[in-house]
Amino acid sequence: MRHLTMTFITSSWVCIALLWGCIAFAADMVTDEPKRAIEKQQAAVDGAYLTRVGNCMGCHTIKGGQPFAGGRRLSTSFGIFVTPNITPDKATGIGLWSEEDFWQALHQGKSRDGRLLYPAFPYTEYTKVTREDANAMFAYLQSLPPVSQSNPPNDIFFPYNFKPLLAIWRALYFKAGSYEPDQSQSEAWNRGAYLTQGLGHCNACHSTRNVLGASQDDALTGGQIMGMNWYAPSLSSQLEAGVGDWAIEEIAALLTTGIAQRAVASGPMATVIRQSLQYLSQADVHAMAVYLKSLTANESGTVPGVSFSVMSGNLRRHLDLGGQLYEEYCQTCHGADGKGASGIYPALAGNRSVMMKSPVNAIHSVLNGGYSPTTAANPKPYGMPPFQQILRNEEVALVVSYIRNAWGNRASLVTALDVDRNKGGGY
Repeated sequence: MRHLTMTFITSSWVCIALLWGCIAFAADMVTDEPKRAIEKQQAAVDGAYLTRVGNCMGCHTIKGGQPFAGGRRLSTSFGIFVTPNITPDKATGIGLWSEEDFWQALHQGKSRDGRLLYPAFPYTEYTKVTREDANAMFAYLQSLPPVSQSNPPNDIFFPYNFKPLLAIWRALYFKAGSYEPDQSQSEAWNRGAYLTQGLGHCNACHSTRNVLGASQDDALTGGQIMGMNWYAPSLSSQLEAGVGDWAIEEIAALLTTGIAQRAVASGPMATVIRQSLQYLSQADVHAMAVYLKSLTANESGTVPGVSFSVMSGNLRRHLDLGGQLYEEYCQTCHGADGKGASGIYPALAGNRSVMMKSPVNAIHSVLNGGYSPTTAANPKPYGMPPFQQILRNEEVALVVSYIRNAWGNRASLVTALDVDRNKGGGY
């Protein structure tokens, strides 16, 4: 009888222990559920900021279309790439993707099914993004309203549409890897380098590419933007867009407002500032400024230009004609001395963007006009009207040649053929 009593007592204690265990587990579930919801919500908030830094919406949204639903056509010398739908729609978007799938796309340049992605999607830079940031971005994209939108396939020219060639290209020019901090540099410098080299994918535009579209270096030395016919200047050269002699505050102002005392952003860069960089936190824009200021390039310090001491009579007449056109169409805003109006009309005298080796940006500005970016700090920017319908190719060449060689500027002359090649390259 005693044995039965002890057995009953023992069993009772076991039941009580199990009951308390179940209660504790249920309590943990109740406690953890709101915690997980908060963590998920915070990840989505962080991810929203990071997708702004990466300007994901800029590529994955067509004009007037649903955000992140894709469909934008990117024209390149290899064909036309159409950006995919990255909303959480299960049929046409990434609703069936997992965190691992998204990480694989950013880090390895592979789709969910293992297909190799073309580097029009800049995984060559995104591979440096941390797993934590990738997960946050995925959480944000999954929190968006799903948009059912099927986009047309890429139209890639032969032989670039032959997938084995893409595997060879990757073997030659791509290596997956995360950003490795430079221990000799400050925390701000490393944060700036991470944002510039990774999510910001600045090298996707500001680098020279070979005939196969691979970046020649990762030093932001400038290059023609594929498919846009704009020149993205070197961010290390003092002859182009290098800011080594700028104050950090000046660089930060240019990155977030598009306007600084010594420069005004235009073209594709103005779009990037409007869509992305103006939303950077103060700490992050400071970090990018610190990193960009540190970049330097080996250069001679001279720009090829016109030698006025040996200028022929024909050349003088050529520039005089350009000066007459400038006086008629440009002087009211930019001034007879080319100094413009601070914060309104950019100076042309001493303007490095006017004197760059490649004249395409100056040509585009005259042909297509343009605005500095519309930002919170500059909501109503002054703009320049297009002159494509007013001036002939020869006249555009004359006026661009003049501003590249007036007021002490020195750069090569521009021809009517140069202008004709760059028509239709607006942004």
